[in-house]
Amino acid sequence: MPEASPLIPSRDRDLRAVLLCVAALTVARLVALFATPLQLYPDEAQYWLWSRTLDFGYYSKPPMIAWAIWATTAIGGDGEAWVRLSASLFQAGATVVVFLIGRRLYTPAVGFAAAALYALMPGIQLSALVAATDAPLLFFLGLGILAYVGLQDATQARKPWRAAGLGVALGLAFLSKYAAIYFVIGLGLHLAFSRAARAAWTWPAAVSAILAFAIVLAPNLAWNATHGFATFQHTAANAAWSGVQLFNLSEMGLFLGSQLGVFGPIPFVALLLGVGLAFARRRISENDLLLMCFALPPLLIVTGQAFISRANANWSGAGYLAGAILVAAWLVRWRARRWLIAAIAIQAAVAAFFLVSVISPAVADKAGLANGLKRARGWDQMTQLILDRAEREPDLSAIAVNNRFLFYAMSYYGRDRLRMGGPPLTSWLLMEGPRNQAETTAPLTAALGRRVLMVSYEGWRRPEMQADFTAASGLEIGSVRLDNRRKRRVEMFIGEGFAPRPRDPVSGLPGRPTPP
Repeated sequence: MPEASPLIPSRDRDLRAVLLCVAALTVARLVALFATPLQLYPDEAQYWLWSRTLDFGYYSKPPMIAWAIWATTAIGGDGEAWVRLSASLFQAGATVVVFLIGRRLYTPAVGFAAAALYALMPGIQLSALVAATDAPLLFFLGLGILAYVGLQDATQARKPWRAAGLGVALGLAFLSKYAAIYFVIGLGLHLAFSRAARAAWTWPAAVSAILAFAIVLAPNLAWNATHGFATFQHTAANAAWSGVQLFNLSEMGLFLGSQLGVFGPIPFVALLLGVGLAFARRRISENDLLLMCFALPPLLIVTGQAFISRANANWSGAGYLAGAILVAAWLVRWRARRWLIAAIAIQAAVAAFFLVSVISPAVADKAGLANGLKRARGWDQMTQLILDRAEREPDLSAIAVNNRFLFYAMSYYGRDRLRMGGPPLTSWLLMEGPRNQAETTAPLTAALGRRVLMVSYEGWRRPEMQADFTAASGLEIGSVRLDNRRKRRVEMFIGEGFAPRPRDPVSGLPGRPTPP
């Protein structure tokens, strides 16, 4: 690479280099997005369905993901790539923010290394290519940390403005995912452990941060208040401990092992080693302490949840933006250049393989990873199979499915055919009341139950479905092949005279069905 002009300030050269690298990686991701044959995950289809009706909240998530999908599809249409486009842009922004934080707290070299570790993190590869809540969450959390870092040494006149920026960023993070609560925990820990952090705040700054945060979040709180706090209840239900074995060491071990694949093997081991050394030496620098307060709570809390109940591998992701900066700073400080290069090289190889697999899923199939792609295959074909059956049936009053994933996938992949005035798509309720947004917004009712095409996903609960009708006929089994070993199956029948049996007052489930 030719030497940069000495007329360009060093800080500008550093930032320009990062921007060029991020732009190149983002272009590669966009190529993969527009070239992949992989279909939307059902959750992505659900978020797309939300984006058709803009609101300040939705059943299971805050509104940011729906807003982002609305914006990108308004530009390019409803194709899969446009539904997912914002993820790559949010992660590009988050990578630049990581560099800016690392440069400000340490050196440009640390900032650049941190940006590389973050951008190539295995978990980020998936996050940058799917429509989900993690990408906007990490971007706005990063902006919040950047504003907080700037607040530490801001002048008295600038503190209220920096604090307001922090409040806005935190509010937008909460509008992305309620896991933004980890930022609040980290902020509280930093204030508790750092006298310098407490001294950085003034009353005008604190008021500015709280007001800005409240103004941004208020519409979502108002929406929840008028919808029975649906999003909060769903978030709490995800963390519920019922129906699982408590105090499970194997679950905790599996979760910790999964973090090698989320954060990367070398960065995760370096993070654990650095934390251990810091506590053993009882000496932590102010900048390290700040980042540790934001990086460790998600990992520790979710590890505890995995031990007590269960936890998904990505639930700790809110801590890895700060964690990438911390690991980069430690590896540079330890002069572990070879380990840093090895970490970046390994993660770059994983990122390259992931992009190739997205463009050509057969590569992943040959590597034995087909199971990881099954949720992104077959939904279009399954939708058309069901709608073809519906077209062959005269005088249908509705189509009803018993699986929310199938409902969302059909809403997306059947959008053109469903708009043509045929029978509406509805959701059959197993329990007395709705358990998800599909059942809440489009339940099968007696008014729609005259003659219904009933669809049982994988044959689940078909006898109970048949027993909810006075007559059931025309059973047909359809399937779609996902790969050489797997296929997706549905069982369809015509139900006439929808008269759902009373549900048990204790379990909420229907009684024992009579033979069809």
